[in-house]
Amino acid sequence: MYKPRITLLLAALAAIAPAAFASGDAAEPETMAQHRLTQIEEHQKALFADAAAQGKALDASSFQSQVEQLTREYESLLRDNPKFADGFACYGYMLWKVGLRKQAVAILLKANEMDPNIPLVKNELGNYLAEDGKPLQAVNYFLSAVKLKPKEPLYHYQLGTLLCEARDDFLRSGEWTRDSVDHAMQEAFKSAAELAPDRIEFAYRYAESFYDMADPDWPAALKVWQGLESKAQSELERQTMCLHQANVLIYMGRADQARKVLDTVILPALDEQKQKLVARIAPASEK
Repeated sequence: MYKPRITLLLAALAAIAPAAFASGDAAEPETMAQHRLTQIEEHQKALFADAAAQGKALDASSFQSQVEQLTREYESLLRDNPKFADGFACYGYMLWKVGLRKQAVAILLKANEMDPNIPLVKNELGNYLAEDGKPLQAVNYFLSAVKLKPKEPLYHYQLGTLLCEARDDFLRSGEWTRDSVDHAMQEAFKSAAELAPDRIEFAYRYAESFYDMADPDWPAALKVWQGLESKAQSELERQTMCLHQANVLIYMGRADQARKVLDTVILPALDEQKQKLVARIAPASEK
């Protein structure tokens, strides 16, 4: 959202970040360091929430000044506590948020070296490697994040996304079969949906995952789409779920039931998609 407005900010931070960690005196007591980190995190949360609320009306100069102040707070904390892994983790995550990916990764790797059990660090390093075209390395970080924090839906969702989007890479490696990739991918999306039942995008992606599989369980897919219909927040959403149910029924060879479901889809916005399914029913029913 803010990329066009923070070009100068990124340049300024790029100059500041490498020199951030000259060794300091003896570290503060852990409770004091943690208290300082909590205050910085609160400052960060408020800053980015306010920037998001302002949208296009964001004052770029003011935002730049405040992020630079936030950077100085992190640097001061880490100079005083050069082995504070949580501090490095949070600082790396902040740099990631403002687009300084390489600088962020350097900080996150330092945090990972200090403490290999921080799930946020594993997840962000996995993101970096995935974006850098290294899915076979990325997957190990995502799996570690899931293992360390199994109830965080986002980690499962990102694992599923990687397995789906980089399927060919995994198959070429010889370490994965199509069945193992498909199973792991779908289980990841299913876990994300179950852990965050209010996040419709997670549930929707789990339902879509049946289309991504070589050998889908269509009866299970039908139940999932029916469940989503019952949770629809609008008529457009509900009828969209009906289209998916009809699609699955066609794959199952149940043309008559598919036709009945399609008869319930009456919104003009969905007519083009509906007609494509209607066109598939005739040849399917002739078999």
